[in-house]
Amino acid sequence: MVAGTVLTSGGAYAQPSPPPGGTGTGTTAPGGSAAPSAAQSAAQSGAARPAPAAGAVLASADAGPAAVVPTAQGLQQALAAALADKNLGTVTFAVADPAGGQLLYGSGENTPATPASTTKLATAIAALSLIPGDTRLSTRVVKGANPGEITLVGGGDPTLTALPADQVQIGGAPADADTAPASLDALARQTVAALRASGTATVKLDYDLALYAGNPQHKNHDAANIALVVPLMVDEGRVDPKSREDAPARVADPAGRAAEAFAALLKAQGITVEGAPKPSAAPSAATAPVLGRVDSPTVTRLIERTLTTSDNTLAEAIARQAALAAHQPASFEGAATAVTQELARLGVPMTGVVLNDGSGLHPGNAIPPAVLVRLLALAASEQYPQLRPVLTGLPIAGFTGTLGKRFGSGSGAGDAAGLVRAKTGSLSGVNTLAGLVVDAEGRQLSFAVMTRTAAPVDTARAAMDRIVARLAACGCH
Repeated sequence: MVAGTVLTSGGAYAQPSPPPGGTGTGTTAPGGSAAPSAAQSAAQSGAARPAPAAGAVLASADAGPAAVVPTAQGLQQALAAALADKNLGTVTFAVADPAGGQLLYGSGENTPATPASTTKLATAIAALSLIPGDTRLSTRVVKGANPGEITLVGGGDPTLTALPADQVQIGGAPADADTAPASLDALARQTVAALRASGTATVKLDYDLALYAGNPQHKNHDAANIALVVPLMVDEGRVDPKSREDAPARVADPAGRAAEAFAALLKAQGITVEGAPKPSAAPSAATAPVLGRVDSPTVTRLIERTLTTSDNTLAEAIARQAALAAHQPASFEGAATAVTQELARLGVPMTGVVLNDGSGLHPGNAIPPAVLVRLLALAASEQYPQLRPVLTGLPIAGFTGTLGKRFGSGSGAGDAAGLVRAKTGSLSGVNTLAGLVVDAEGRQLSFAVMTRTAAPVDTARAAMDRIVARLAACGCH
């Protein structure tokens, strides 16, 4: 490729954002945005690194003379040795200037490759463009058509929990007021209060799954990496709701299990539930009286969680919300159509892009590296502040989420810990990494590295991390 090329519809693009100089005013995670952190300064000096502030965003580089844009020659020299690592197998990549809109260096940058979980960047961008960030997903209980009948209505919130509040953790940490999931117990208490107020002590319970359409089973469903995609479940369908495994065992019938848990809570509070809960025969009437309602965290927080932990079940739920907002069926196919159409509307070059899901588990997905850096540029653009949660949700190298155990001291990439914020992706033989890094002169760069290799997963990931660490260590001009 030619240095300084502005990416166009062939896989390159024209950056829509105004000149750099700020991070915008979009919603941010708790802790807000931050300038290059103490972790950055410490890494450059060799001192010990403190953990970055929660929710910190890698700051856009100052437009001043100190933050010179790297050249293709400088990047080539800096990255040559790392890119020659045979553990990478087949590797394509792109390095771009998100502020100025230039693709700076790349190889195969316009060639579609399997994105794995970097697909979630596309899902998140489209969803935040289609859905107000303060939207919450509601789970309701309504009166049924006949006396004594009640219906538990799935609203598409897979984070609804059956756990007591003091036992809920997200990514191994206790939930706070912004991230705490909706409580099934709270929903049961509201429902019991409404039933008692009406003099009802005995009910029949069914549950409504009408929000979603199509086959709920993902092509790569393994009852571990993802649950059946249905609009009603608790604790994302985990067999053990407290499990911290990356791919915990999932129940065979998430909706049925959620309804059973709800029935048990009603019974514990003195309501008789006749028979076993069953799927409702027809969608609940929109005008049905509401007996109880609980709401998820905001879509902003759900998307941040999706990206930080690479949560497949939550990603598919977000994709279906995007489909509904775009007036598409809330199915795998409808979600893929909605995301594809919304990205095209935002000016993302879609040549070579193939989406079959919202999570990236589908091996038939394809995205060129240039498109991934384009998505990151949109999220960093002052023109689209509503997309900022894509950046606040990206894991921080060496500290959070799926990058928490990477960029360690023995990896050869440890000096970049705290300086990189990126989405990971992994399928059999496929590893990807796309995100933002601040180089040694304070310039923010976007990058996407996509590999297909037979090397062990940890070996391949470390080789990719060293490429990004070279970006962090150089001015490259």
